Amino acid sequence: MKQFLIPIAAALLLTACNESPKFQVTGHITSAEGKMLYLEAMTLEGVQTLDSLRLDADGAFSFSQTKAVENPEFYNLRIDGGRIPFSIDSTETLTFTATLPDLVQSYTVKGSESAEDIRAITQQQRHLQQQINQLEADEKIVGENSDSILTLINAYKQQMKDKYIFLHPERASAYFAVCQRLNTRISSFQLFDPFNERSDVKCYATLATVWDGRWPDADRTIQLCNMATKGMENTAPKQTQQIELDADKISETGIIDIELPDVNSTLRRLSDLKGKVVLLDFTIYGAQQSQARTRQMRELYNKYSGQGFEIYQVSLDEDIHFWQFSCEKLPWICVHETDGRAVSSYAVRDLPTYFLINRDNDIVARSENITNLEEELQKIL
Repeated sequence: MKQFLIPIAAALLLTACNESPKFQVTGHITSAEGKMLYLEAMTLEGVQTLDSLRLDADGAFSFSQTKAVENPEFYNLRIDGGRIPFSIDSTETLTFTATLPDLVQSYTVKGSESAEDIRAITQQQRHLQQQINQLEADEKIVGENSDSILTLINAYKQQMKDKYIFLHPERASAYFAVCQRLNTRISSFQLFDPFNERSDVKCYATLATVWDGRWPDADRTIQLCNMATKGMENTAPKQTQQIELDADKISETGIIDIELPDVNSTLRRLSDLKGKVVLLDFTIYGAQQSQARTRQMRELYNKYSGQGFEIYQVSLDEDIHFWQFSCEKLPWICVHETDGRAVSSYAVRDLPTYFLINRDNDIVARSENITNLEEELQKIL
């Protein structure tokens, strides 16, 4: 009988470890004795109640979840018709304090920068909604297209971009910011239009790029990428962007050196990559198919970088801020050009255009002469 004690004890220990809390939500809600408090998961499929309890006189509560959170997810604390939104993206303990009846205005949170940001966004959005309601109390001002309401909304959107979306696109609070909705007397609408407003589409594209670098398989990342791609398709110029140059086509031999700044303002020279097989790529991150193309290049880079493959990617985006966030998490060399010298030197007429450079710094092929990039790459590695 004794011979089974060690395996059983080990199994019990393993079970206990597997069931240890992955995140905890604790705190106090005063003036809420006898009220039911619910922990809800806000999934892309809808709201799911995870746990609940009835508060006693001191209002203390504690919820624990054993499911691992591998990428940012969103939750609510719901009580008496009010909700406190927050996010979890790892093993965390969040501590809330609040008072009924004004749950949203009174609550505080500790333990997560994203959760603190979401609190600030929630309260700022509430203030904006109150301002809209007050303006609509005047029957002459109705709907989001009135000048006064539009001015408020545009100022608020710029604040969201500067403080949350572009400053920390990797945080769950940036996702929360772009997904806000507002109400007017005649409509409910998405604050940032992911499909029809090009400046808003750039917000989604920035998040999609950063999240794809961190959590490529997450449902929300896939959602962001799909929305950004569709938005770019909807808002792209009707004609394909071209660069018209008088330069003769470059011959497929030798390189013309390029020295351009990366996202950290460090000058990166193409010739410094001698000894590697290089894909010299001219592109625009704001182009319609940029997201899908970046995914394909990432697959090539992950597969062959260990064999001496490198990408030197030259962006011609007009919006430098958008370019910086788009390529910040990419593993290859990303530089930016504003004066057109490099594209002129390489006689680039259409974007994207790329060149394959061998280990001796000789150009061996350019994109219009390549039918299968991976096969050509394998030949010279």
